Amino acid sequence: MLDGRYRVDARIAVGGMATVYRAVDTRLDRVLALKVMHPGLAADATFVERFIREAKSVARLAHPNVVGVFDQGAQDQYVYLAMEYIAGCTLRDVLRERGALQPRAALDILEPVLAALGAAHRAGFVHRDMKPENVLIGDDGRVKVADFGLVRAVDAVTSTTGSVLGTVSYLAPEQIEHGTADTRADVYACGVVLYEMLTGAKPHGGDTPAQILYAHLHEGMPAPSAAVPGLAPELDELVASATARNPDVRPDDAVGLLALTLTARAALDEEQLDAVPPGAHAASDKSGSEDRTRVIPRAVTTPVTPAAVPLPAESPLSDSVHRTSRLIMPQRVEEEPEPAPRVRGGRLNNRRGLIALVTALLLVFGVGAGVWYINSGQFTHVPALIGQSEDAAKKKLSGAGLGVEKVDRQFSDTVERGQVISTDPATGARIRGNGSVTLVVSRGPETAQVPQLNGMALEKAKDELRKAGFAPGDTSTEFSDDVEQGAVIRTDPPAGVKRHTDTAVALVLSKGAPVDVPGVVGDSVADATAALQDAGLKVTVAPEQVNSPQDAGKVAVQSAAEHARLAKGDSVTLTVSKGPRPVTVPKVTGQKASDAQKALEAAGFKVKVDRSFPFLSDEVSGQSVAAGAQAPEGSTITITTKGL
Repeated sequence: MLDGRYRVDARIAVGGMATVYRAVDTRLDRVLALKVMHPGLAADATFVERFIREAKSVARLAHPNVVGVFDQGAQDQYVYLAMEYIAGCTLRDVLRERGALQPRAALDILEPVLAALGAAHRAGFVHRDMKPENVLIGDDGRVKVADFGLVRAVDAVTSTTGSVLGTVSYLAPEQIEHGTADTRADVYACGVVLYEMLTGAKPHGGDTPAQILYAHLHEGMPAPSAAVPGLAPELDELVASATARNPDVRPDDAVGLLALTLTARAALDEEQLDAVPPGAHAASDKSGSEDRTRVIPRAVTTPVTPAAVPLPAESPLSDSVHRTSRLIMPQRVEEEPEPAPRVRGGRLNNRRGLIALVTALLLVFGVGAGVWYINSGQFTHVPALIGQSEDAAKKKLSGAGLGVEKVDRQFSDTVERGQVISTDPATGARIRGNGSVTLVVSRGPETAQVPQLNGMALEKAKDELRKAGFAPGDTSTEFSDDVEQGAVIRTDPPAGVKRHTDTAVALVLSKGAPVDVPGVVGDSVADATAALQDAGLKVTVAPEQVNSPQDAGKVAVQSAAEHARLAKGDSVTLTVSKGPRPVTVPKVTGQKASDAQKALEAAGFKVKVDRSFPFLSDEVSGQSVAAGAQAPEGSTITITTKGL
């Protein structure tokens, strides 16, 4: 029993910072999860503060895809969180069992994860430890993000001289190199998780944390389709966007990545979404300690060749390279010269010493590899991109481990629209292995002639406009005896006129030859339908009938009036009559004939006046339908004036 309230029933999971138990809240009689910090860490005020911050941060989110926090407290050396219990498994369990997932399943998991992170990002928080272990999948199919233990406010993210937290396999390059983590670090981790779901394996492998960290810093993210042939290129682009080494190239936050994910899903057909790619890697099944939260020396993040820095034997990560880690940052020496490297017990005491020693040995033996690493190994060359499409150029840069600084668009009379005119730095120029390149892409000629599109179908006409460098503009329709229905009659501006490229060109489409609508009111439904169909029109009969002067069963109203002009194939709706509406006849006897006539006409009747003795009296003495009786609307009532 913890804190006199929570009865611990079973252990669920063990992490590097805490253990999670299934428990029962004896006050409210509900099952929940207890996350209890390891007693050794509970003595560290920084970790306790972070632990409590998780409770406050997650409690503020209140998002359906975030594991809720109910309570926080401490008893003796036990600091704990009382959390929502999710009966199910983690994404790591799914990957261990199934390996690579179908694209639809991967996106079905990624989207709620991004929704949860998007809520956190918009609320001002960064998770900083996204990985499959922190994605819970309930037995009911719900997906929830857990373990906001490394969360911190976005506006509090600064470079630290102490440590960096995160799991080695999912750390963004800027976390490794500078110790900074903003919303884009979560985006990077989600890109790695997506890669792992699509391929069943992590993108960068290695036997030590140093090798994996080096790969994240200096190697581009491989395309999932390279590991699993047949995956759609949209999935490759989604992973590449999320895992760009330059954080400025990534989406700003999880909301931006979610938008890209939804766009990518929409571009995939059912076969691509449900594909079971051949050759998918089975997920590695390591011990239960895999991907735990642990502490790693920051020194392993320094950008050297993986083999150059052996992991110290005392490192807590020597038994696993996939745990959430605190990376201890080295002190910086600004002005003083670097001391000579010292060898202690067969091991160098610092990285620079090792490089200096290796370089010296290589020079002594006349081998240039060490000099190559120092002078060239950190650099590459800008690949040839001129004349390639923008997408192809970006993929080639990504494959070379380079990013895209920005894309400038310029007019060109010689380079086709959408192709690369030049790059900065230029082709073959020396550039750092994780640098970025500016692409100058052609907008085509500054002016171009509006193409001749008359008679073309709409979609083909739009394609021709785009090829010519114009943007399809508004569309309108009009009748044409010469142009087929749906085809282009003319453009605005007209064909042959020169305009700046990117100008919008309006399209006027043909409605076909006009059809003169026949009058069918008063006809039977069958006769009216035949007449309209003979004219080339479609017919719809309204489900509701109305009272009208027409006999019951006859057409009372047609939606397009007689002699109106419609296009062939347009529809006319017919409303059928229920017959005239019964109307109560007013009393008009004793009134003047003119007043009586007005009263009856106002009630909806036609009136006939019978003046047998017109010169003797104008007072109504009788009416053909008695007052108070009902007669069909529109029927005729005769009134008689008084005689002698």
